[in-house]
Amino acid sequence: QLQLVESGGGLVQPGGSLRLSCAASGFNSNYYAIGWFRQAPGKEREGVSCMDDDDGSTTYYADSVKGRFTVSRDNAKNTVYLQMNSLKPEDTAVYYCKVGYSCSGYVCPPPHVIEPWGQGTQVTVSS
Repeated sequence: QLQLVESGGGLVQPGGSLRLSCAASGFNSNYYAIGWFRQAPGKEREGVSCMDDDDGSTTYYADSVKGRFTVSRDNAKNTVYLQMNSLKPEDTAVYYCKVGYSCSGYVCPPPHVIEPWGQGTQVTVSS
């Protein structure tokens, strides 16, 4: 069964850090592009970053997170991470990962390996 599971969210104060995980099972995500998305309350889902399928050497970030967020890949664990530093209240959202075939800038466009969106992981930045 193909599956992606996001985890690592939580409540953090402004300026704090979190590391989100995107664990793949049923397929090898190492050969695909990985996209992170987020959806804040009352807003549309937006792309946050996209790591290309070239061994993770090329990663794109939305301007809003550039310099604060970093994507990394652990091939042995079939897991991708989103390290989020210097978090701001406007980073509050449900975060999702997607596995696809390419990056279009910082967005991993459809089609995706798994089309239904997962449950995501909630990130709340608040004092």
